[in-house]
Amino acid sequence: MIAIENRLDSIFQIVGKIQNYDWGGKKFIPYLISEDNTTNSNYAEYWLGAHLKAPSLIKTKKGIISLNQFLSQKPIEKLGLNVANSFGKLPYLFKVLDVNKMLSIQVHPTKEAAEIGYNNENKKGILLTAKNRNYKDKNHKPEIMVALSDFWLLHGFLERKKLIKNLSETKELNFLLSTFINGGYYELYRTVMEYTQEEVNNILKPLVERILPKFLNNELDKSSPEYWSAKSLKSTGSTDIDRGIFSIYFFNILNVSKGEAVFQDAGVPHAYLEGKNIELMANSDNVLRGGLTTKHIDVVELLKNTKFEETIPEILNGNKNELNSEVIYNTTAKDFELSKIELDKSKTHNSISNSVEILIALNGFATIHQNDKKYKLKKGQSILIKANTSYTITSNKTVEIYKASVPTQN
Repeated sequence: MIAIENRLDSIFQIVGKIQNYDWGGKKFIPYLISEDNTTNSNYAEYWLGAHLKAPSLIKTKKGIISLNQFLSQKPIEKLGLNVANSFGKLPYLFKVLDVNKMLSIQVHPTKEAAEIGYNNENKKGILLTAKNRNYKDKNHKPEIMVALSDFWLLHGFLERKKLIKNLSETKELNFLLSTFINGGYYELYRTVMEYTQEEVNNILKPLVERILPKFLNNELDKSSPEYWSAKSLKSTGSTDIDRGIFSIYFFNILNVSKGEAVFQDAGVPHAYLEGKNIELMANSDNVLRGGLTTKHIDVVELLKNTKFEETIPEILNGNKNELNSEVIYNTTAKDFELSKIELDKSKTHNSISNSVEILIALNGFATIHQNDKKYKLKKGQSILIKANTSYTITSNKTVEIYKASVPTQN
């Protein structure tokens, strides 16, 4: 628990919610939040936010309440005038992820597409909890991730020449070369996504038989599509071959180091493959899947929402403010802004919250000073800071803190 030396009205303890998906690890998140994993569960995500699926809890003078309930009371005071007027609620969802197994290939819709899709599925009577539901809300879901370890992911379609090289050098996929040259990214992707499962099995079986023994003998490099294709086969017990393997040969395979970031905008196909990261996104749970999954795949909606263009990956290192010991990862998103604060005995962070902020300590120990009051913040603990609050952060040793906020232009 966070030690409170004085009761504060502008800074509050917040406790997130665990998501126990099967792709998660068993140690990283429990260690981070000082929780014993006595049931040997998979701790995939730790959510800090007000999403209806799993709203965080916040400690107030009147007791513990859900974050969405807390923010609905005096929203202008807590969110800030601009955020309250622009969004009416907390516009972002803050997460810590431990990717032990590969996540599904996915695309997120634009806000306009999400509103249309949500309303259409409601008219069809598809329950929000139904397995074939695509749109859980009316929001878009741009997102940024910062690696907390060596991290691997798929991100957007390869440049044309690189994709042609992959198809040319992979004998089992040579036949798709003419489809791509004549029909481009859309025709290539549509073709493989509309194959029957029997066709997928027949096409990919020779590829599987060639690359799986190499993977098991540690002969493949992680930078190659063969490695991740083979790994996806090893992690499933199904006799059917996942069509997501095609996409591994079509997309960029990125390897980012700790502290490096990647932004995923609407329409960019992507998948997390391995590693630990912190993620900040618009407050949404809308996902259109394209493979590496046993979950629902709606090819029609996927094709409508995917950007069929080459993607030249941009690795973000953030803009450093040395005087304030902060690195800001700027994006085009208006819903959120992610930054990292690293302090030692010689450094201090001074700030005024222009919007509602959520901070989580990844390691170390810090003191947050607000007027004559103090907060103690340790590894895995989180706080919410109301808008228009002046505060200072110090550390007697070292501390690494990630902060979610809303850009000032809102």
